[in-house]
Amino acid sequence: MENTIINTRIKWSIDTAHSDIGFKVKHLMVTNVRGVFTDYDASIFTPGEDFLGAEIDFWLNPASVNTGDAKRDEHLKSADFFDAGHFKQINFTANTIQKVGEGKYEMYGDLTIKGIKKKIMLDVEFAGVIKDPWGNHKAGFTINGKINRKEWGLNWNAALETGGVLVGEEVSINCEIQLTRQS
Repeated sequence: MENTIINTRIKWSIDTAHSDIGFKVKHLMVTNVRGVFTDYDASIFTPGEDFLGAEIDFWLNPASVNTGDAKRDEHLKSADFFDAGHFKQINFTANTIQKVGEGKYEMYGDLTIKGIKKKIMLDVEFAGVIKDPWGNHKAGFTINGKINRKEWGLNWNAALETGGVLVGEEVSINCEIQLTRQS
């Protein structure tokens, strides 16, 4: 009998009830405005329980942006920012994940916004895998990064009388992700 290698590829899904895809950006150069996206999903596969070799293709619907202000959200969906009527998805595809410390990783990949693809790096904290009371295997992650919105054509701004601008260029990405192992 020949030896056969068993593929231990595991599929994971995002538990949207326990996850948050967020961002923040400076407003008036003195405070941060926070927002979240409510419509997102991903295709995630790992070789066994090891997330270092994970295949990750994440997407979100920019029209699902929510900053707590309907007028601002409509402006973010417009051609001044996401142009959500024309560009239906923002995508991130991970290329490399490197361990940099205990439970700490750097994830490199391609972020595509408004059809513009750029390489970025995200800091990842891995909280581990645990079995919930219903027998599901869950994995937890905190993901953070910073991008310059102008690199993706999100250029709109307004000058302030006192100097400076209405909206900062640097956007902080802040995500809390819980994955569920699929059977």
